[in-house]
Amino acid sequence: MSDVTPDRSGHLEYGEHRIWWELFSDGDGSRQAVVLLNGLAMHTQAWYGFLDELRPGFDVLLFDYLGQGRSSCPDVPYSIPDFCRHLAAILDHLEIERVHVMGISYGGFIALDFGRLFQERLHTLTLSGILLSHERQFAMYQDLSLRFYRGGAEAFELYTHYLYEKIFGEDFLRSLPADTLETMRRRFQERYRDRVYCLVRLTEAQDPFFDGLDDRLPEYRTIATPTLIVAGAQDRAIPIWQQRRLCDLLPDTRLLILQGSGHVVYLEKRAEFFAILRAFMDARAIDFERPVFARPAAAGE
Repeated sequence: MSDVTPDRSGHLEYGEHRIWWELFSDGDGSRQAVVLLNGLAMHTQAWYGFLDELRPGFDVLLFDYLGQGRSSCPDVPYSIPDFCRHLAAILDHLEIERVHVMGISYGGFIALDFGRLFQERLHTLTLSGILLSHERQFAMYQDLSLRFYRGGAEAFELYTHYLYEKIFGEDFLRSLPADTLETMRRRFQERYRDRVYCLVRLTEAQDPFFDGLDDRLPEYRTIATPTLIVAGAQDRAIPIWQQRRLCDLLPDTRLLILQGSGHVVYLEKRAEFFAILRAFMDARAIDFERPVFARPAAAGE
């Protein structure tokens, strides 16, 4: 997708760092914008193949966190609240008052914290593959990832095999051509081969997020923005039972489960996911009608 060109792009100078952003827009400001927030090891170009799912109905804003893509990659502690402040500063720079925010996996933590810190700037909030509770299972998963990152080149290569086995559902894995998964794995490995420390810093940024979680829960409960949670039925990284707990914390929330999908729902169930996202953003309310082609809701949705 190297031939894709944003309508506007640049680096935002934020303190000592430079934050890369890209805006795909009709230029006249008449459309609402949606921000697609990266997963841990993503970068803006990872979204290029999905832009047509949202345009021309919406403008699309992308940006790289510290340690990703074309943003600064310092070997210093990172902060999820700081990533939210970077996004707010980008919106100020672009003179965008309110946005729809969609965060997948790591991006979901940033989306949720953006809602806590900047609720007044939201139209809607869409989350996928995150949790907001203390779970030993998740802590073990994070600790194991850090061991792989810190274990040298051989351990990091082994991690890339472990990662792609864990994050996708069985249906998606069976649908892939034999060499596709290997190509994805090698691209990820090459992208971070010389800066694995960025993955360490991004992962470590989750520690203060969870360490102070109990004190911040009342703040999350005040997020009145319509919030949609889209979970994969086969998600083994953040199982449905962990994601479902968000419905007890956020006051205006709806959970939809995509059958046959693992952790990466926007990729594994592309048409279904983006049809749901468009319908939700158009309605700006959780009682929107689920697109008719989508699978029937599972029991308990």
